[in-house]
Amino acid sequence: MPASEPGPGEARGRIVFLNGTSSAGKSSIAGELVRLLDAPWFVMSADAFHAMRSAPAMGPDRLEGVLRRTWSGFHRAVAGMAAAGNDLVVDHVLSELWRLRDCLDLFVPEDVVLVEVRCPLPELERRERLRGDRPAGLAARQFSRVHGHGDYDVVVDSGERSPQECAREIAAFLRLPPADPTAFARMKAGGAGERGA
Repeated sequence: MPASEPGPGEARGRIVFLNGTSSAGKSSIAGELVRLLDAPWFVMSADAFHAMRSAPAMGPDRLEGVLRRTWSGFHRAVAGMAAAGNDLVVDHVLSELWRLRDCLDLFVPEDVVLVEVRCPLPELERRERLRGDRPAGLAARQFSRVHGHGDYDVVVDSGERSPQECAREIAAFLRLPPADPTAFARMKAGGAGERGA
């Protein structure tokens, strides 16, 4: 079910949707971006939702279902916050087609600014090694899939620019008149979620 329409005198929240692989710098960019914006914004991170879950031992089959339910709940929490009028910066990884489909179904496309956070694979792998808190090779596994849908409103390169510079590029885009149609609206109208990412 898509996000509900606002009541009289209410406005839906905007969603700045940062999509990129693990270790691409999305969390750092999100933190810098909310410092630049002149209204209250919430950062909603998929990692934060996964961190809320307890971690009992489980096999791969059971884990897959748990992960899918976590992502599904995250999407619905984002949609609910936006429907209540909150502005959001969302940190996400669209490495599976169903995640894109779910978001296209749930979010109001005109309210979403889709940002590609790109970073060269060697730099992702270097960051992953330095972090030490991600499974080895995670970014490489996501790399060829995360941007497969190919349509964005804004593109930032975190391999070439600092989180502050990337945040400034996004903030500058937000000051422009809203895109018509947005990348989400174009994908929804074109059936991107049906064709595949």
